[in-house]
Amino acid sequence: MNGVIGDILPLAVTVAISPLPIIAAILMLLSQRARANSVAFLLGWTLGVAVAATIFTLISALIDTGTGTAGPSVVVSVIKIVLGAVLIVTALLQWGRRPRGDAQPTMPKWMSAIDGITAPKAAGLGFVLSAVNPKNLIMAVSAGVAVGTSGLAVGLQVIAVAVFVVIAITTVAVPVVGYLVAADRIRAPLERLRGWLTANNSAIMSVLLLVIGVVSIGKGISGL
Repeated sequence: MNGVIGDILPLAVTVAISPLPIIAAILMLLSQRARANSVAFLLGWTLGVAVAATIFTLISALIDTGTGTAGPSVVVSVIKIVLGAVLIVTALLQWGRRPRGDAQPTMPKWMSAIDGITAPKAAGLGFVLSAVNPKNLIMAVSAGVAVGTSGLAVGLQVIAVAVFVVIAITTVAVPVVGYLVAADRIRAPLERLRGWLTANNSAIMSVLLLVIGVVSIGKGISGL
């Protein structure tokens, strides 16, 4: 169990500190329907992370072709190497798209429409960003492979997935809960955080994806 938690912890942290969903949550907290939209976004985000991690855990449990020995199967090792390679390529592409000098970062067009969004759409946006976003989807696949091929009992796999979900949603949950408790006090810090994340989005994700990709390839090679 400890080994599985160790495997999924950096993956969950990568999802958690992905700048785009944090920026989206902050924009909702600064919008006209701050409370309803931010809570809906958090629920959609949580559901998306949970659904993606669960699906890939179930799939991984079915495709694991290990022979019952302590070592991982060749199939699992190859999957880890492929995932690692995808992460490294994604990191390089992300780094290439980073703003240079005083250039302003290009953010998704949907962010400009958040101020007038409704709660159901906010929930749907949270789900899409967590379950369909390619970067988070790769993290969910990696976590699912780690849990689904671990050989743990079903109950322990459920706990592992729950740990992944809780850690992954933390950075969206904290500002939402903080706003519900003390809206006036955290408005200015949220605005400053949004600006910093917007400026450093590409660099943050590039470093994270590169590190996770290298680690994944290393684990895959060690299992061959």
